[in-house]
Amino acid sequence: MDTVDQFEKDATRDRTADSGKVSAADDAALWASLATADNLATFCSCWLALQCSQIQQTGAGLLLLQSPEGSYRPAAIWPDAEKDVSYLSPGAEQAIRERRGVVRSITASTGPIARVHVAFPIDVQGNAVGVVVLDVVSHANFDLKTVFRQLQWGTGWLEAALLRQRAVGEIGLLARANATLDMLAVVEEHSRLQTAALALTNEVAARFGCERVSLGFHERRGIRMRAMSHSAWFQRKSELVGTLENAMDEAFDQRQPVSYPVVTGTERRIAVAHKELANSGRVRSVLSVLLSAANGPIGVMTLERQVNDPFNPEAVQTLQLLGALAGPVLELQRGSERWITGRIATNARSTVTAIFGPRRPALKLAVVFALALFGFLAFANTEFRVSAKSVLEGSIQRAAVAPFDGFIARANVRPGDIVQQGDVLATLDDRDLVLESTRWEMEVRKLQQKHRDAQAKHDRLNMQVLQAQIDQAEAQASLAKDKLARSRIVAAVDGFVVSGDLSQMLGAPVQQGKVLFEVAPLSSYRVVLHVDEEDIRHIAIGQKGTLALTGAAGQTVPFSVARLTSVATAEDGRNFFRVEADLLSNDLPLRPGMEGIGKIEIGERRLLWVLGRNLIERTRLLIWAWIP
Repeated sequence: MDTVDQFEKDATRDRTADSGKVSAADDAALWASLATADNLATFCSCWLALQCSQIQQTGAGLLLLQSPEGSYRPAAIWPDAEKDVSYLSPGAEQAIRERRGVVRSITASTGPIARVHVAFPIDVQGNAVGVVVLDVVSHANFDLKTVFRQLQWGTGWLEAALLRQRAVGEIGLLARANATLDMLAVVEEHSRLQTAALALTNEVAARFGCERVSLGFHERRGIRMRAMSHSAWFQRKSELVGTLENAMDEAFDQRQPVSYPVVTGTERRIAVAHKELANSGRVRSVLSVLLSAANGPIGVMTLERQVNDPFNPEAVQTLQLLGALAGPVLELQRGSERWITGRIATNARSTVTAIFGPRRPALKLAVVFALALFGFLAFANTEFRVSAKSVLEGSIQRAAVAPFDGFIARANVRPGDIVQQGDVLATLDDRDLVLESTRWEMEVRKLQQKHRDAQAKHDRLNMQVLQAQIDQAEAQASLAKDKLARSRIVAAVDGFVVSGDLSQMLGAPVQQGKVLFEVAPLSSYRVVLHVDEEDIRHIAIGQKGTLALTGAAGQTVPFSVARLTSVATAEDGRNFFRVEADLLSNDLPLRPGMEGIGKIEIGERRLLWVLGRNLIERTRLLIWAWIP
């Protein structure tokens, strides 16, 4: 209240002496200063003075503008920049909060003069970037609408100045971005790290007028310098290189740009090594900026100037942008030139950092889960079973073959039919056999008649010859009858026709010995398993197993291994051995030829070994093949 009361006294005295009007000369000077202002602070002071001069009986004025941090700071105070106008803050806060013009009536405590605080927000493109507050005496000719109209028209000048300043900043940013892209293009023109780093340092030295530009990468023991401008090579153990690397380490450890002398924005940085570098030679200004990649800083670039001209903040921003853009490219080139062991070590360190570092909780959870799973697989036991494709066969199979060369006359059965012993399966054409049998019978009768005639004549020699011919003819007749009887092909046992479909071959010729049908008994089966060569060493006679057939997927049949064969058959590029097994029970409607999957029980093994045995065996074989 003391401040307000004192201001009231000052304002009363000033207004008594002068009606608050500004002379024409002073007004012209203000307009001239406003038109020729070369910075925002001067423009704001002239603008506020003009606003206060246009509005009569104005005792004080305050202009607040928003800072980059978001707070509102005084940009101009009228009539005296040192005057305490903090009592105007409530009106400014209310105008900013409500985003509209505000009028606050203030009752005088020491006299009859009543005052009002008029606050008007400054809006630029929808953002409240500032507020102007005036302390005005509520006199007889006071018109609030005129005051607001004057402030509304006046803020247009201020908005234009702010937009112009923003445009200048964006133009500067665009220029810095273009310069950065030009320097980045120099890096991307080279595929090797050394040439790219040297080209970058030369380009930076030329653009920023530097005596020397050095570039180094972070390694296990600190920064190691890799390139120096205008130098194809340098003495790594020299004192200069050591001083440069110390300055680079200083910036890298702080993870911020470091400058000597201090540049705006780097005031709170430690610059001991940079000061030593500046005092050790002809240079007077030193600046170090970081090179960054996806995982953080990877190196430092140090610039040195001989002239007494510190780096300006715009140069620091441009170099920081360059470090952020060129860092990933240089890191990629650096990684491509590393040996395999170096890449493995780097990846291992990155993995360990990700696992044990403060971040990446999802990765840590995945690692814990993987370790728990590995521990379970390493110590848990399970039943080890060898799987193999299987087919069901009859324990014995009887073949019905063609007894002689002939033609198929009838086919009575097809594969899948059940037959009884003695059932006719097929019939061969017997017309030629009937004729042949009749011919030989007539020949026997003819020879017997000749034999009786010779006997009547007591011709013993002729009788012996005729008797031999009769025996031969009877043998041929018997053979013809036997063939005629065997023209009917019958089933040798009760069973199931496995193969043989002659329904499409009626009248076709067949050769003697050709298999026409295969019949397997229904009460006796065996399982044939095709075991992979990688698993055959685990199989032994007597082992138990189960068979799941395709036709009965929900049920299994137990079996026991009965025979191993030492002959392999190739299928799909792999070798399989034939293993025969006997069924231990037969509760399913089985048929020969049914296929499925059989699993032979070997015994308990570690779960990890069971799941990875194929990989383990192939790795062992690969190592054995490469061992000299």
